[in-house]
Amino acid sequence: MQRINGTIKHYAWGTHDQIPAILGIPADGRPFAEYWLGAHPLSPSLIGDKPLDEALREEQSALGERCVEHFGDKLPFLMKILSARHPVSIQAHPPRAKAEEGFARENAAQIPVDDPVRTYRDDWPKPEIMVALTQFDSLAGFRAPQHTVRLFEELGVLDIVGSVIGPLTFREGAAGIEEVFLDVLSLAGDRLDIINHVLAASVSHVHDDSEVGEFARTAVELDEAFPGDPGIMAALLMNRVRLQPGEALYVPTGTMHAHLSGTGVEVMANSDNVIRGGLTNKHIAVDELVTVVDFADFAPTVLRGTEVQPGVFDYPTECLEFDVWRLEVEGDRRIELPAEGFVRIALATKGDLRLTDGADSCVLARGEAVFVPATDGPVLVEGDGELFVSCPGLDEER
Repeated sequence: MQRINGTIKHYAWGTHDQIPAILGIPADGRPFAEYWLGAHPLSPSLIGDKPLDEALREEQSALGERCVEHFGDKLPFLMKILSARHPVSIQAHPPRAKAEEGFARENAAQIPVDDPVRTYRDDWPKPEIMVALTQFDSLAGFRAPQHTVRLFEELGVLDIVGSVIGPLTFREGAAGIEEVFLDVLSLAGDRLDIINHVLAASVSHVHDDSEVGEFARTAVELDEAFPGDPGIMAALLMNRVRLQPGEALYVPTGTMHAHLSGTGVEVMANSDNVIRGGLTNKHIAVDELVTVVDFADFAPTVLRGTEVQPGVFDYPTECLEFDVWRLEVEGDRRIELPAEGFVRIALATKGDLRLTDGADSCVLARGEAVFVPATDGPVLVEGDGELFVSCPGLDEER
C-alpha cells in the first residue's frame, strides 16, 4: 500500500474551485476539469518518484495473476475526479475491436498520438461509470423517437423542425435516429434558423416544472456555452439524466453522451479514446462516430449502489476492466477494503481515514489516494469519511 499522486487536466469546461477544494490545493483561476489516478501512458500517476505505468511493468506481481492473464502488464482501469462547469462535448467511446483497428490505422498514417486531430490515442475500449459527488447532470443515449417528436410539439416548434426530424416518424428505430442526428449536425446557412426558432421557443418554457421545461432548459444551457451550435439539436435527441450524490450512471461503449455540469468520481477502462460529434472546440470526427455509435433508443438507469454490507456500496457493471465501490466510514465502524487479492486504487473524497494492512498503516485526508497491490492482504478502513475504491471487474462473485 503506497500513496499515489494523480495528474490534473485543465480543460476549458472545468470548474475553477471544486477539484482544488477536494485536493486541498489553491485555486489559481484556471479551470480544473479532471484529476487522473491510474497508469495511462499519456498521463500516469506517480508512485514515489516513478510513473505508475513504468512501476507496474517492472513489478507485474502488483497487478495479480488474473489481471496479468487478461490485460498483460497494463492496469485495466482509470479513476478520475471530473468537474464540469459547462457541457462537455457530445461524444462516444469505442468498443475494443474498433479501438484496436482505429489505433493501428492512425499509427500507420503516422499521426502523432498527441496530435489534436488524432481520434484513437490507445487501443483500448472506454466504457465508464460516473458516481456523483454533487448534483450531476448528463445527457445519455437517444430518447425514443416518438417521445422526442412529442417534446418538440409541446415546445410549439414541430412545424418548424418537421423537415429535419421527420425521419423520426416515418423511419423505424435506429435508422431514423441516425438520419436525423447526421442531418442536424450538418445544419448550416439558412437552416441554422431552425436552431434559433427552437431557442426562442425554449426561453418561454425554461421555468416550466415539466418535462418540456427540462427539454427547454437543456437547449438554453447548451446555447449559453456554444451559441448556435448545430450540436444543440443533436443533444435534444438525447435523454437528460440528473444524479444526486451517491447515484451513478453507467455509459457503455457506443453510447452517445455529454456531461453537462457537476462533480463526480468517474471510473473507466484505461483509455483516452473520445470520438466527438459537437459542442466542442476540439476535433470533431462525425464520419468515425457513426461507425461506433449505437443509434437505438436507450433508457439510462440511475444506479444507487448495492449495499453489500453496512457502509459498502457496490456499483456493478458487465465490464471486465473495472468495478467500483463507495465506502461510508463513521464512528466505530471498521470496513475491510473490498476486492482483496486484486490490484486497487482508493481515493478519499470526505473526511480523514486510516487504512491498515497489518504491517503498515496510512492516513488519508480528503483528496489523497493509495495504490494497493494485489499481493497485499486484508486492509481495514476506519475513521470518518468517504472512500472510493476501484479494481478490475474480474471477480465472478461480484
